[in-house]
Amino acid sequence: MAEIPFSLDQLRILKAIADEGSFKRAADSLYVSQPAISLQIQNLEKQLTVPLFDRGGRKAQLTEAGNLLLAYGEKIITLCQETCRAIEDLQNLQGGTLIVGASQTTGTYLLPRMIGLFHQKYPYVSVQLQVHSTRRTSWAVANGQVDLAIIGGEVPSELQEVLEIIPYAEDELALIIPSNHPFAEQETIAAEDLYHLNYITLDSQSTIRKVIDQVLTRSGINTNDLKVEMELNSIEAIKNAVLSGLGASFVSVTAIEKELKMGVLHRAPIDGVEIRRTLSVIVNSNRYRSKAAEAFIKEILPQFSTENYNQSLEKLSRENQAFLDKEVEISDV
Repeated sequence: MAEIPFSLDQLRILKAIADEGSFKRAADSLYVSQPAISLQIQNLEKQLTVPLFDRGGRKAQLTEAGNLLLAYGEKIITLCQETCRAIEDLQNLQGGTLIVGASQTTGTYLLPRMIGLFHQKYPYVSVQLQVHSTRRTSWAVANGQVDLAIIGGEVPSELQEVLEIIPYAEDELALIIPSNHPFAEQETIAAEDLYHLNYITLDSQSTIRKVIDQVLTRSGINTNDLKVEMELNSIEAIKNAVLSGLGASFVSVTAIEKELKMGVLHRAPIDGVEIRRTLSVIVNSNRYRSKAAEAFIKEILPQFSTENYNQSLEKLSRENQAFLDKEVEISDV
């Protein structure tokens, strides 16, 4: 293969088909016709001399060669996007894109405030917020698809040597009950009172649920004896369920500030039990970090952080400058 037998557009089309599961939906997502999509894939298969899709089933299924090309194609697309962001930086934050990742609670309640402050200062920078699980977010940062992220869970072990993990802030998880619940009349409740409540929770695999169970267990509470009334997949759904009198729940205090001020929910302190988790900022020091990302890290994040994070800023900046210097040395060779 003397010449590269595929184009960037063909890789984008391949990825769209894989993501959407069909040629038609891929065509719709790319705003082109389905025949145009099919022709590009036919040309690509002809250029590579291998089939990329198994056309026997109803769903567009990649062959082994197709999966291989997709894996490399995603890396190529990510690198091209990273290149574009680096070039946009030359405009000195008069344009470009910042992609921030977050797990559910921080992405829903904390990041929008941060992004609002950033937008006031840099209105010409487009900011994208991607809210996913800690695991998925960590991989997105590692692969260069996200510039930086704030997470509340543990980074996958296989990425802990790849990513810079910086303790950022403490997030307190509070027990909430309806404001008309009998326990709402008490200043605090006893740990044993937890057995008399019905609970609305996130699913058992969620990061917050695991933290809550660990702390309660260390405090002598048998979590298996707590009555879980229902499991929901969002904090907003949980708050609405508690508001409706369906039970109690543990949620981040950042998620209930409005409801506490309005008096529609009651926060019930528990004698001798305090549930906290550490939020962390994660970045990939081995990838280019844009001026927009640096501005967000230095100017916005410190406004919501603990002292530990502020002490890490200088180290993070030195590492990014060292990476840029290394890139310059390579380009000069």
